[in-house]
Amino acid sequence: MNSNVVITPVIMAGGTGSRLWPLSRELYPKQFLNVTGDMSMLQQTAARLSNLEHSAPILICNEEHRFIAAEQMRLGGFSHSGIILEPVGRNTAPAIALAALQAIKNSNGEDDPLLLVLAADHVIENESAFVDSIKKAQKAACDGKLVTFGIVPSSPETGYGYIKAGIKSGDSFSVSEFVEKPDLETAKRYLETNEYYWNSGMFIFKASRYLEELAKFEPDILYVCKQAIATPLQDAEFIRIDAAVFDNCPNESIDYAVMEKTDSAMVVPMDAGWSDVGSFSALWDVSKKDNNQNVIKGDVITVDSTNNYIFSGNKLVSTVGIDNLVVIETKDAILVASKDKVQDVKSIVSKLHKAGRTEQKLHREVYRPWGKYDSIDCGARDQVKRITVKPGEKLSIQKHHHRSEHWVVVSGTARVLNGDRTIIVTENESTYIPLGTVHALENPGKIPLEMIEVQTGSYLGEDDIVRFEDRYGRS
Repeated sequence: MNSNVVITPVIMAGGTGSRLWPLSRELYPKQFLNVTGDMSMLQQTAARLSNLEHSAPILICNEEHRFIAAEQMRLGGFSHSGIILEPVGRNTAPAIALAALQAIKNSNGEDDPLLLVLAADHVIENESAFVDSIKKAQKAACDGKLVTFGIVPSSPETGYGYIKAGIKSGDSFSVSEFVEKPDLETAKRYLETNEYYWNSGMFIFKASRYLEELAKFEPDILYVCKQAIATPLQDAEFIRIDAAVFDNCPNESIDYAVMEKTDSAMVVPMDAGWSDVGSFSALWDVSKKDNNQNVIKGDVITVDSTNNYIFSGNKLVSTVGIDNLVVIETKDAILVASKDKVQDVKSIVSKLHKAGRTEQKLHREVYRPWGKYDSIDCGARDQVKRITVKPGEKLSIQKHHHRSEHWVVVSGTARVLNGDRTIIVTENESTYIPLGTVHALENPGKIPLEMIEVQTGSYLGEDDIVRFEDRYGRS
């Protein structure tokens, strides 16, 4: 088969990035953050495909992240051939199965798509080496092999799984074995042999071959995925699968489900400055440093401080005499951690979750498809938000059972449905929405609408919203 066949990228944009808390939150995880440049990690993943002949990629993400993913692709100028929404996370084997089935459907049965499976939260410093490795892997993939990319290790890393290479065939090797994350001494032995590579979680193979091997080793996964995507709901650019069916899917990674069992696994080495940025120490490794080996982001002043990762989101952060620390400041949380212990940040997230706190789930500033809001202040029976509505966008027609709202326009123009009347509210004007009144907010202008919302009532949660009509499919 022609090794120059066009590739269909599959970008997996799931995950919560809990080890990068408080920058990464459940509803705005690391793949959507600009932590390593001017673009988000998702946008960087899409951008590095530009030197590769490919069709429009398929995205897979959590349903709660759909608007963020779509908006970031649009803002970056990247096309796609659909965003598959997972109602629940079921790991990589089912996610890739859904993408393979959708890719075959998109081809109308005329081609057997060659899938390039990528994660949306990886850093690749040498994009030409990245593309070169993919081109080397294409022949084996077109010949029916399931090819993974093994990262040439630069250190005895204990945070990654490893792949042992076997017999060489062209530019690829057979996979001798997959091994779990080793201890330090074992990792050092792996490095000395030159036979082991870091497991990148990136793959290239024909859609049909992956589905064949999945049917052989994990038929229940394939059965559920076929049923879940058999009659998808097409909502604009989103592909909604059957949530009740997919909920029964086994939770399995592609490594455990297929790659460790198949006799068709191959590995192609990749030496491209790769990192999965799985912790703040990894983020420090790939970031630009000052003369004292500090990574500085935001408004930061340091004195006699070395080897630190310091991030200021809003306030001045100053340090004196610290070494090897991570200091993160956001609007609602501060993290101080030893750079050697950052793998344990996820323990903080777990404690927040058990305590029923919201800091692990969302930022104080929350993005919505129509814009964003920032919860400025909150009391027992009152809450103040700063709301930004993008030009031409409209919030849902809704009402509340437990709160009333007072809106003050700071800049821009608001078209407000307030009960049975529609009014225009401009700068320095206000309107009052009584409890139980049907209302809606729209920005009919050409500039962002900025307004202050004061809520009062017995319950101020975001789930006290009854939607009657919504252009974003949330009613």
